[in-house]
Amino acid sequence: MTRRTLDDLDAHRLLNGGPVALITTRWRTSSDVMPAIWHTPLSRVPPLLGVVVHPSRHTHDMMRFSEQFALNFPARDLLNHTHYFGMVSGRDVGKLELSKLATFGASKIDVPLLANCVAWVECVLEDTHRLGDHTLFIGRIVAVQADKEAFDETWLADDPAYRPVHYLGVDRYATLGERLTPELRTSDDGAIELHETTAEREEREEHEAIDRERRERDPEAPPA
Repeated sequence: MTRRTLDDLDAHRLLNGGPVALITTRWRTSSDVMPAIWHTPLSRVPPLLGVVVHPSRHTHDMMRFSEQFALNFPARDLLNHTHYFGMVSGRDVGKLELSKLATFGASKIDVPLLANCVAWVECVLEDTHRLGDHTLFIGRIVAVQADKEAFDETWLADDPAYRPVHYLGVDRYATLGERLTPELRTSDDGAIELHETTAEREEREEHEAIDRERRERDPEAPPA
């Protein structure tokens, strides 16, 4: 394995990879949408999440003045829209109107939700903090919905059409490949043993079968 030194800012892209959220907002008669990748859970009780937005973004003021916002999680069919929403400013164009995407009303807040997404989280603004050159918006979660084909306690990742879009950096995106379940094994002294993959188990069993056949032919042969 070869290691190489990266720029400090590359740490941001190492942390990228979570699902993209399309932040929708409404202030007075205007609505806006912006892709966000810097978002994170903050608290279980009360249920809080954080979204980091640069003050230059139109969504920044929309969130600050309206004190409410929603996270819409797109799948691959909205990949082009997602990238476009990050390339233009809502100060210059009506992104939702130009996109012609269907919307529906949120259940607890006055914000449009994108019908083509696979999950939605509605928030009211709890607090804000200026952190470096960005603002951390802390939202209290008031409603959550998800498409049953996309989410059941976790992202399902079964049907490619329902996998959320993940941002890797620049103009690169990805989707989840498969959902894995660990199978931990421990030795007699409690140490965790590495779990065999299916291929590793099949290879081991094949070698064991060959070794058994060899010893059946020659009982005096040492183990392979």
